[in-house]
Amino acid sequence: MPTPPTVVAIVDDEESVRRALERLLRSAGFAVETFPSGAEFLLSLPEHQPACLVLDLHMPDLSGLDVQLLIKREGFEVPIVIITGHDTAEVRARIVARGASAYLRKPVDDKQLLAAIAEAIGGSGRISQNQSEIRST
Repeated sequence: MPTPPTVVAIVDDEESVRRALERLLRSAGFAVETFPSGAEFLLSLPEHQPACLVLDLHMPDLSGLDVQLLIKREGFEVPIVIITGHDTAEVRARIVARGASAYLRKPVDDKQLLAAIAEAIGGSGRISQNQSEIRST
């Protein structure tokens, strides 16, 4: 019996970004779930957990930082790849300190994102500050 594809969730308030990331991840063999808000994603967590979460940092209502904190507070262990169009050293440090697997700037390089997801799923799920600075360039 074939193994089902690995599920990656995408949370981004921009529909065009969600669609582009979904196409990329599906073409790489992942099953994909998309959510337009952090709140909708959080509601889905008790039912099932994805192998990895690609999470936009700046969204209305719940930010990526809020979602990351709530996931941790509720005890879910989901590796998170943060993506943002507004990079700051302070926010990057907070995200890494909270255990993000990767921190990437938009527009996201396809190969870099796929590598970050693969590492998050197969690796320790955490990166050091130094690795985050390399990936965010």
